[in-house]
Amino acid sequence: MSTIERKNKMVIYQVFPRWFGNSRASLVKDGSLAENGVGKFSAFTPLALSRIKELGVTHVWYTGVIEHATRTDYTAYGIRKDHSAVVKGKAGSPYAIKDYYDIDPDLADVVQDRMEEFEELVRRTHEAGMKVIIDFVPNHVARQYFSDARESFVEDLGQTDNVSVDFDVNNNFYYLPGQTLTLRFDPQREEDFAYSEFPAKVTGNDHFDAYPSQSDWYETVKLNYGVDYMRGGVRHFDTIPNTWGKMLDILIFWARKGVDGFRCDMAEMVPVEFWNWVIPQVKRVKDVIFIAEVYNPDEYRNYIYTGNFDYLYDKVGLYDTLRAVMCDRLPARGISRCWQALEGIQPYMLNFLENHDEQRIASDFFAGDPRPGIPGMIVSAAMNTNPVMIYCGQELGERGMDEEGFSGRDGRTTIFDYWSLDSLRRWIGEGRFDGAGLTPEQRALRETYARILNVASTEPVITSGKFYDLMYANIGNPYFNSARQYVFLRKWENEVLLVVANFDRADQTVWVNIPVEAFKALGIADNRPARLTDLLTGESSISTLTDACPYQVNLPAYSGRMLKFTFIR
Repeated sequence: MSTIERKNKMVIYQVFPRWFGNSRASLVKDGSLAENGVGKFSAFTPLALSRIKELGVTHVWYTGVIEHATRTDYTAYGIRKDHSAVVKGKAGSPYAIKDYYDIDPDLADVVQDRMEEFEELVRRTHEAGMKVIIDFVPNHVARQYFSDARESFVEDLGQTDNVSVDFDVNNNFYYLPGQTLTLRFDPQREEDFAYSEFPAKVTGNDHFDAYPSQSDWYETVKLNYGVDYMRGGVRHFDTIPNTWGKMLDILIFWARKGVDGFRCDMAEMVPVEFWNWVIPQVKRVKDVIFIAEVYNPDEYRNYIYTGNFDYLYDKVGLYDTLRAVMCDRLPARGISRCWQALEGIQPYMLNFLENHDEQRIASDFFAGDPRPGIPGMIVSAAMNTNPVMIYCGQELGERGMDEEGFSGRDGRTTIFDYWSLDSLRRWIGEGRFDGAGLTPEQRALRETYARILNVASTEPVITSGKFYDLMYANIGNPYFNSARQYVFLRKWENEVLLVVANFDRADQTVWVNIPVEAFKALGIADNRPARLTDLLTGESSISTLTDACPYQVNLPAYSGRMLKFTFIR
């Protein structure tokens, strides 16, 4: 049980500025910026941000802010052109960073003023009552990385590398001396000449030869944090590796721009000793949060307690489990194993059902319907005190079934192509953000997400309360289907919250057993009168809880109830 007290639960809204403000409806597969258009920072008007905040959002994660490799030509603005063979898609991957000290020029109305426009976006977000998170991509950079925006006294990555050796503690990259990079596929380049790299650098996904395949992160090169992988992974940390200092400077640079947090891409591919060293130093400059993308549960506690991370992705635990439950491939009682596996560190996990890497709930590759996301979000948002995240368009039932170009029709919203989303265009309208173009189903879905997330972010029984799983008392209950319903309690002061999620496609009436052990563990008086409030509808009455009689709950299809009992003192 977590007893960490928080005034508000963090609710993160991940959004791609590249397509958020793009109103272009006539789109070309694999289209250029000129053909398909692109969103701008200016689309996040005070009105737009107020509508995002209405969802209960506390933090906006702007994805793809820092300049990355692209096929769009910005040489007129003093930005080097990238070779198309090492760029994925026309727009390029936001995780192939080209200049850690610059802003993606696509996102500015006036390219020369792109940093100032980002600073204005940060200011507007803060004025709207929310904080700003951006990506920090520490493991790899674009193959043609070059910072033209850094101050003249700042040494660039690789600038003083000894390229005649495969490893040196003060090199920023790993090299394959005497070898030329050879792409083992036809990259469909636009230029008349092939991409040339000699000596070849090691590819970002730890591909240690000069022949990356199309399934590798071939557009990136791995950064050297002092680990000699060529010789068994020997760590050289007696003196601070050169890359460490440069990354510290980059993090402080963005913290001083007003950024409130960093989502650290593939953090577990970077040695935990670096995070242990760098995070406290950045926090001495500004109290920013650090979120780690980590997928190995065996390393969770290491990255929390040694690495100093505030939060970690809960992907292979809760996300994978909820996805299987939502698709009726796993019984709902399996959710209990998630918190059991994380006992003691649950408050440090970030829950989500969608992000840029995962398929949309409503896609044909996931549930084919956005409604199963409702019980999934209730569980994700209300189960503990830890943060929860939604992905822009999730609240509108975005399907992710467009065939955009490089991304293809895969149930995801592209991060590589210039594109726009029908659901967003319907919600935004002509900048009114009134949802006039949404279908009744889309409007209802957004309203439901808003109710769930506002309750989760502000109710003390959720933000600070204890958790008690009731599934063990209801697995053999003939009036409760433990395969399709999940139930738990939260407790704070004189309040108890009964949460029941229904993953079934049909309406259900269940009778929930609340055993005497629950009353004892939470310090609840049996059969004590309470003011009952349905937090999702606002309806109220007088009721009570007792172990002598199961509690009846009516559940519409793909829904849940959040019933707060405030005991009369």
